[in-house]
Amino acid sequence: MELHQLEAFLAVAEELHFGRAADRLHVAQPPLSRTIKQLERDLGAHLFERTTRNVRLTGAGEALLEPARQALESCRTARRAVQSAGRGETGRVRMGFAGPSSHLLVGQLGRLVRERHPGIELSLQSTTYATEGLRSVIDGNLDLAIVRWTVEPPGISHRIVTVERYVLVVPNGHRLAKRKLVSMAECRDEPFVALPADPGSSVRDAFARATHDAGYAPNIVQTAPDSWTVMALVAAGVGITFTVDVAVSNVVQDGITVLPLREGRAPTYSRLAWRKADTNPALRKVLRASDEALPTPDLPAGVL
Repeated sequence: MELHQLEAFLAVAEELHFGRAADRLHVAQPPLSRTIKQLERDLGAHLFERTTRNVRLTGAGEALLEPARQALESCRTARRAVQSAGRGETGRVRMGFAGPSSHLLVGQLGRLVRERHPGIELSLQSTTYATEGLRSVIDGNLDLAIVRWTVEPPGISHRIVTVERYVLVVPNGHRLAKRKLVSMAECRDEPFVALPADPGSSVRDAFARATHDAGYAPNIVQTAPDSWTVMALVAAGVGITFTVDVAVSNVVQDGITVLPLREGRAPTYSRLAWRKADTNPALRKVLRASDEALPTPDLPAGVL
């Protein structure tokens, strides 16, 4: 049983006239009659009773009527779904991000995608740090990621979406809490709370570079899986932490003081990254939405 046979059957069943059914299908009447006879042979039952004056459905024909309609509607639904996906009207875009530093960005993009493209599912994966996020984008396990890097990876397209600076966060009442500016060299003997070394946090890497440049290995007394936990531990007096300003601004936490760092005067950048060779039409729609939801900020000359 083929779709064109079901279309022919329904045309005859609804018109109850082979001539009108042939006109409706834009075919000649003899090929239509042959198609119906072939369908009847395939099914082993007569579908129509024909006389010189009229055509009517048999019991077998009545039984086929609704299944035939459902089958053709399912085919049309499948065709529409494929066409919509091909135009980027439906689909899924998988996006990774680290944590609080990206939450505002993710929320802004998610809202606009929902408003403009309700047929696109933005599937979000949090606690996805830079190394892991870029690897997942390159491997095809993510379509988009918000990441930081110092060396641009091959095969990746990207756009800067935030300008950030590194800061030091200490508990209220800490010896440095009232300072206007501090340096990492002053923190040689401090206990630190840090993000884990794996799976590749760019903040953790920058922290390691900053302490190395200051001439010491940091005393990390506690690691935590995300910035919310890090800030809670700092507020509790477990230690101090090195992070980016936007991560602190997006965490509601009493009992902490944020201090500008001498080493934080040079900005760092968060980027929206995706595979250059990605042909997903839904991703193209999301990227166009991101131009409005996450515009590139004003940047110094030479920064891309």
